Amino acid sequence: MSEPRRAVVLLSGGLDSATTAAIALHQGFELATLAFDYGQRHRRELDASAAVSQALGGRDHRVVRFDLRAFGGSALTDAIAVPHGRAITEMGHDIPVTYVPGRNLIFLSFATAYAEVIGADDIFLGINQQDYSGYPDCRQEFLDAFIQTANLATKAGTQDGRRLRIHAPLIQMTKADIIRKGLELHVPYAMTWSCYEGGEIACGTCDSCLLRLKGFAEAGISDPIPYANATH
Repeated sequence: MSEPRRAVVLLSGGLDSATTAAIALHQGFELATLAFDYGQRHRRELDASAAVSQALGGRDHRVVRFDLRAFGGSALTDAIAVPHGRAITEMGHDIPVTYVPGRNLIFLSFATAYAEVIGADDIFLGINQQDYSGYPDCRQEFLDAFIQTANLATKAGTQDGRRLRIHAPLIQMTKADIIRKGLELHVPYAMTWSCYEGGEIACGTCDSCLLRLKGFAEAGISDPIPYANATH
C-alpha cells in the first residue's frame, strides 16, 4: 500500500485557513496542520486552530512559538489600536496597521522546514487577493517568488529530487465563494475565529469581522458565531 500524500497546511483558525484545510483534505492529502504563537493580541485563534484541525481529522497539529512583539510595528503585535468601523471600500487602498511585517514570509519558511522534514512536497495556505485588507504578502507574485527560493534553499529541492509546491486555492475567490465552498466541504465555521480582538465574542467591527460578515451576507447564510454588535 502506498504512503498517503502529506501536506503542511497553515491553519490560523480563521475562516480562510479552515476552508483551505478542507480543500486539501478533499484533494486526498493527509493534513499536517501548523499554527503560530507569534505574540499576537490573543490566543483565541490558536484554540480555534486546534479545534478545526481535530474536526477535519488532522494527523498532526503543531504550534510554533516565537515573539514578533520584539519588533512590533503592527496593531497585532504592538500597542497600536486595531481600526474599527472602516468602510469596505477603504480596505485595500493602503496597507493597514494590522499588517504584521514579514509574517507570511516567516510562516512559509517554517512550513518549508516542516515539509522537508516530514517528506511533504505540498504546502497549503489560505491567502486571498479579492476580499482582503491590502496585505502585500497575500499576492500570487509573493508566492511565486517564495517557492522558487524554497526549492533553491532546501536539500529537498537541490539534492533529493523533490519539488516543493505551494497551493493557495482561495487566492482569486471572494469571501462569499470561499464560504460556499467551505459549506460544501462541511467546514465547521462555528469553530473558527477571525476577529482581530480577543474578547469572549467577535467584535463585528474590525476589518476582519467586516469582511467575514460581508462574505456570509453575500452567500445568503448566517454566520454561526456570535458578535458583540447586535445588528449582525
